[in-house]
Amino acid sequence: MAFGSHARSFAGRPVVAVPEDGPLPEMDGPVSWHFSRWDFDDDAEDVLSEEFQVAFEEFVAQAGPRVESLVVGAWGYAAFNPAPIAQLCAAAPRLPALRALFLGDMTSEECEVSWMKVGDVSQLLAAFPSLEVLRVRGGEDFRFSPVRHPRLRELAVESGGLSREFVGAVLDSELPALSDLELWLGTSNYGGDTTPADLAPLLAGERFPQLRRLGLRNAEIADEVAQALTSAPVVRRIERLDLSLGTLGDEGAAALLAGQPLTHLAGLDLHHHFMSDEVAASVVAALPGVQVDVSDRQEPDEYGGETYRYTAVSE
Repeated sequence: MAFGSHARSFAGRPVVAVPEDGPLPEMDGPVSWHFSRWDFDDDAEDVLSEEFQVAFEEFVAQAGPRVESLVVGAWGYAAFNPAPIAQLCAAAPRLPALRALFLGDMTSEECEVSWMKVGDVSQLLAAFPSLEVLRVRGGEDFRFSPVRHPRLRELAVESGGLSREFVGAVLDSELPALSDLELWLGTSNYGGDTTPADLAPLLAGERFPQLRRLGLRNAEIADEVAQALTSAPVVRRIERLDLSLGTLGDEGAAALLAGQPLTHLAGLDLHHHFMSDEVAASVVAALPGVQVDVSDRQEPDEYGGETYRYTAVSE
């Protein structure tokens, strides 16, 4: 599976597309504006999309002071055109109310996630000191640098393969208000070389004292992550654990149940998994007071005598 549709909601608000022509529609309540300009120009590789740049400047001039939540979709053709991070940062003084930003909300028809040229997304946090929610998606040249940001509450990183350098930089950041962290670890075929050992500072509870929700999603190493969580101190203080979209099987589920108690959790999300029906049912039965999601059971593929499990987002 890849991304087949755009986000319908973001930061607790419905997503409304910015029209290509004319004024913004009048809305009854707060929304997340979706700004996108898809453009294919094979003579413009490795340069910013001029069409996006011009149109985005017009949008900021029209509505900048009123924009509280922004979803940025296609920035030209993202396999050719790099993300407009510098333009977003330069526009920060004209977006004073911005509190939530999603960079990279595009479908696989617009660009496969592993082809998306992004850059160092931590620059957005430096440019927007009042930002509270940041979600980013990408694959090629997808980077993060250690940063200090006192107000960020939610950080989500969507990828078909997240590097240990990216994860390490996130964990080296000072984010004292962070309560929700979501990392899509992905697969080794797309650069996902993060291991449970790389997550050690997070799992040990040494980072992000306000953390209440932890998502280690879309992971090829879901069973290994589950094993690492069996005694991880961070589990004792989070309220929601999300291991969905990955390759979790009976081994990982058994480790979770045999490890430290999970009955304090409000939610455990395991959807898109490879557990047997019996094991999935045993997880639900063992946690009667927890909202457990074991939907979307997958069947492994077999080729040449080998068995393969696939994450939800890969190509």
